[in-house]
Amino acid sequence: MKLSIITVVLNDHHNIEKTIQSILNQNIKLEYIVVDGSSTDGTLEIIEKYKDNIDILISQKDSGIYNAMNKAIEMASGEWICFMNSGDVFYSTSVLQDFSVKMSDKDVDVYYGDHEVNYEEHTKIVKANNKIEDIWKRMVFSHQSCFVKKEVLSQYKFNESNKITADYELFYTLYKANKRFDYIPIVLSSVSAGGVSDIKRIDSIVSRWNILEKSNKVNIYYLKLIIVEMLKSVVKKVLGKGS
Repeated sequence: MKLSIITVVLNDHHNIEKTIQSILNQNIKLEYIVVDGSSTDGTLEIIEKYKDNIDILISQKDSGIYNAMNKAIEMASGEWICFMNSGDVFYSTSVLQDFSVKMSDKDVDVYYGDHEVNYEEHTKIVKANNKIEDIWKRMVFSHQSCFVKKEVLSQYKFNESNKITADYELFYTLYKANKRFDYIPIVLSSVSAGGVSDIKRIDSIVSRWNILEKSNKVNIYYLKLIIVEMLKSVVKKVLGKGS
């Protein structure tokens, strides 16, 4: 079984090196692909320090992160693909070995595990939901903590017009297409808080809602989520004025 790890990056010289080192330090043979979007801040110079250990390295302009990820899918030769983009890392140097041992069922299309979230002052382990049918409510796992079959990604790919929740859309589409998901209770990745979907909470919720098949249950659930986020925003503003 061959694993392909893909890193997509644009102008992130502060974080790219820790991601590269995390992947190259894994105690398992793998294919490593780095797609740089023509960085101008010194990122490419850092990447090139490791070019002898990177199987495929390209630096060219793209139309966004999901366009770069789709290009990388076609370059990959592994049976399984994981996206570990700049700033995120594997949980330990042995975790890929531990995780891949559990990837034994050939009928599975997506394997996923748990992840760690790094906040400014603390970290938190987030357990994935082993009930994939709950995916209509939210992303039930982190995309950094999953492996998807290359043939499945080649067929479906990311919707490049969806700038916020294309990863969620992909996995929801795979679920609706009856692809088989399997949960492995291992913390696979460590990711930083503050991504686009974290910062633009309401935009992310609306984007997910637009993807789903509509029903009264879905509509009520998402309206409640939006109201809660709006109330949180109001409370933060009030507390901010009072401090």
